[in-house]
Amino acid sequence: MVKRFNVTAVCRPELHYMVDITDRLKEIEAMIDRGDYFTMNRARQYGKTTTLRALAYRLKERYVVVSLDFQKLDSVDFSGNERFSQAFARACYNSVKKEAGISDSVRDVLRSLAFAVVEDMNLSKLFFYLSDWCEQSPKPVVLIIDEVDTASNYQVFLDFLAQLRAGYIDRDITPTFQSVILAGVYDIKNLKRKFVTEEQNKTNSPWNIAADYLVDMSFSAGDIAGMLREYEKDHMTGMDICAVSELIFDYTSGYPFLVSRICNLIDEQITGTNEFPDEASAWTAAGVLEAVSRILNEKSMLFESLQDKVDSYPELRELLYTLLMNGKEISYNPDDEAIDIAIMFGFLKVVHKKAVIANRIFETRLYNMFLTSPEMQGSKMYTLGDRYKYQFVKKDSLDMKLILERFVISFDDLYGDQPQRFLEEDGRRYFLLYLRPIINGTGNYYIESRTRNQERTDIIIDYCGKQYVVEMKIWHGNAYNTRGEKQLIEYLEHYHLNQGYMLSFNFNRKKKIGVREIQLGDKVLVEAVV
Repeated sequence: MVKRFNVTAVCRPELHYMVDITDRLKEIEAMIDRGDYFTMNRARQYGKTTTLRALAYRLKERYVVVSLDFQKLDSVDFSGNERFSQAFARACYNSVKKEAGISDSVRDVLRSLAFAVVEDMNLSKLFFYLSDWCEQSPKPVVLIIDEVDTASNYQVFLDFLAQLRAGYIDRDITPTFQSVILAGVYDIKNLKRKFVTEEQNKTNSPWNIAADYLVDMSFSAGDIAGMLREYEKDHMTGMDICAVSELIFDYTSGYPFLVSRICNLIDEQITGTNEFPDEASAWTAAGVLEAVSRILNEKSMLFESLQDKVDSYPELRELLYTLLMNGKEISYNPDDEAIDIAIMFGFLKVVHKKAVIANRIFETRLYNMFLTSPEMQGSKMYTLGDRYKYQFVKKDSLDMKLILERFVISFDDLYGDQPQRFLEEDGRRYFLLYLRPIINGTGNYYIESRTRNQERTDIIIDYCGKQYVVEMKIWHGNAYNTRGEKQLIEYLEHYHLNQGYMLSFNFNRKKKIGVREIQLGDKVLVEAVV
């Protein structure tokens, strides 16, 4: 059977090209051996279910593994203590009824609970028999529950967690599960928020016995390379595995779905097109950039979820807007609810105690979300970029010098006589507004994370397989400008480019606006001043 890159449901090693997660499984197994109870909360499509399936298979020799999925329960099953207890017993019975390590007496009890009269069931009775089962079992019992978010709106789930907590605390006296793993997007503290009143403590969760889950489930460049080596054995494309892996990682930061989607697109949709007629031409930097462009322009459950969360949480929208459009650094604060939400949903990550966008693809998608809003598209700068966009494309290349020349003219016409009313961060926003309709649907861009701040921003533009580096900065005198030129040259070296661009926002009344070319060694710098 021909393997493929999977982007739906569970990955299976016999059917799909996969990253080797053995080391991650060993870390989780060590937590189980210690008897930890914990939550595996990660963003959507982060490989949670695949990891749990592989973990259950790995554990089955030493443990009885009860694997449940709360998505398989109906909403009526969460309507009350009795119904939930019966539904949970039924799910346990279905999970282990064929297990060789289960005694007939335990099997019979689970079956009787599963099909008991609802009125005869309750959580206390359920946990009495679960404890009895754990005591009789020749192997320790591990409980894994996937998709716990399904229970997030129901009080009975909190009651269930309280029973698990009580069992954990008394386990030196009363037999109970060796380990419990709850998997979902939300952590239990966020579930608790849905039930509390103004007077209650928002972090008073019944799951405060949970151990920290610190296993890194993202893919490294080395992980991606290992997966591509497996693919290369079958296809012999001649790709530069290290270079392709590094580029995929650069754009995804190892987000599992995005990694798999790039590979899936190259393998199944990009190979065989006019631009990439064979696998050798597709598994290149240009092929990766084409895949990224397609991801940025497609609908998917991941991006629909992203849009939904931004719309549902005003504080999240404000945080992301401040970070992206205003260029402000945001220090990580674990008590900031907006940051907590953004990290939980996978939008942000923490790097050097700063909250930053999780990956380039999310960043560009969020920029596009903000820049293509009705308010932004109605702005004069966006309209001018859209009006002149066809002048700037020549043989699948961007005429960046012409873009800068036209932007300087447009900017000066619109804002040149009102410097007092103009904020520094507005310059970046206006250039992105001008650029967005020009590259729409064909190219994409991202902000170099190392330079995103109040004084300087480097934007990297990908267009038809070509890259352009534009440094945007606020003018702080000639000495600062010289340092900026030096840094831009370093970036050109990194991207193997001979020409770069600098856009300086000068608020000095005696400034001289315009565009000029500067020869710096073997590099050409096109500098625009507005």
